[in-house]
Amino acid sequence: MTDLLAASATPSVSTAAPIDQERRIVTAVPGPKSRALHERRLAVVPPGVSSALPVYIDRAHGAILVDVDGNQFIDLGAGIGVTTIGHTNQAVVEAAAAQLHNVTHTLFTITPYESYVRVAELLAEHTPGDHAKKSVLVNSGAEAVENGVKIARKHTGRNGIAVLEHAYHGRTNLTMAMNFKASPYSTGFGPFAGDVYRAPNSYPYHDGLSGTDAARQTTSYLEKTVGATDLACLVVEPIQGEGGFMVPADGYLTALQEWCTANGIVFIADEIQSGMARTGKYWASEHFGLVPDMILSAKGIAGGLPLAAVTGRAEIMDSAQPGGLGGTFGGNPVSAAAAIAVFEQIEANDLLAEGARIGATLTKALLDLQQLYPIIGDVRGIGAMVAIELVLPGTKEPNADAVKFLADYAAQRGVLLLTAGTYGNVLRFLPSLALGDDLLLDALGVIADGFAAL
Repeated sequence: MTDLLAASATPSVSTAAPIDQERRIVTAVPGPKSRALHERRLAVVPPGVSSALPVYIDRAHGAILVDVDGNQFIDLGAGIGVTTIGHTNQAVVEAAAAQLHNVTHTLFTITPYESYVRVAELLAEHTPGDHAKKSVLVNSGAEAVENGVKIARKHTGRNGIAVLEHAYHGRTNLTMAMNFKASPYSTGFGPFAGDVYRAPNSYPYHDGLSGTDAARQTTSYLEKTVGATDLACLVVEPIQGEGGFMVPADGYLTALQEWCTANGIVFIADEIQSGMARTGKYWASEHFGLVPDMILSAKGIAGGLPLAAVTGRAEIMDSAQPGGLGGTFGGNPVSAAAAIAVFEQIEANDLLAEGARIGATLTKALLDLQQLYPIIGDVRGIGAMVAIELVLPGTKEPNADAVKFLADYAAQRGVLLLTAGTYGNVLRFLPSLALGDDLLLDALGVIADGFAAL
């Protein structure tokens, strides 16, 4: 036993060959090994766990994914905004490996550890506002939403939850009720949690409203259909994710926040997709001058390991009784160590500037394409969170077929794109901040060829 423990004392070092940061297709997509794996998958994994593209990934680094057949893809999705600082970032890998060697689990609510506390300190430091803040760490974005809502309910003594049109918040029972789009996320999975109220959103491309007018529409609807005094919280994605990267009109979000404050409603910013340096700032809220009562984070916070957080005003977070918050794996020490490394990497490598760089390059190229192809109805987003909405020529009607064609065309040529939007007519770009201009321009060239092929 002593020899076994000694042998395990030194973590193994990967001997895999480095991954060149370039696009390379060497087989059909999917290739023979991926097709064989897919057959195995169909026998043991239910169809509800579907995949956008059945290529099976073997390795990844930076902005490149390598499948089991040796094809190399430029990843413009980053696991839906998770590997924001790049796949297998060395600092994150080393931090997680070191923690794996020390402690893998104790459960913070039984015997705590320093890394959980440090993540909470970093969140307090980097979220908007100089007020006292506290955080609870959990496993996923949906779990962060659930905990944010229950803390707001306990603090206010109210039950109502307000959300916005086109919102997406998760696949748990409560978050399914909070989503705007039913299929595929909640069809047949009811009954759902109650006291959820959906209000009109600001969608400048379609509604043409100023921020003030859009906010008046939202608050008026909630006052008439629910009553402000019955609402515990308003949960808002500052830039909506699955809904299609809608950037609200100027002044909309600050007007909502002012209304919430005046009525004792907790204003919750769901920054699960838009946070952690994605938009050129730590939080998209900063672009709008928001200081939310509570911020929800996940996805990019731990470099690919499962971690999420609810960070809020101390007096709100302190409302929950001892034992009312937590969970077996929430704030796992390995994930917490990775999150600390992510914060350090953002600062050390000025990744906020990289988000702005990517956004500028993406937006210019997509606006140029819009001049050539009128099916691009709208180009929108901030930083490395940009989308194009495709429409039928001469209208604003959704063009989901074009989106599917372009995503398939790009995948066959080594570029992975994400689709989005209530009507499936949005292409969203969520690349890692490790994506250099050379790879980005290469990917944009493939996308331009796809539009030409339409």
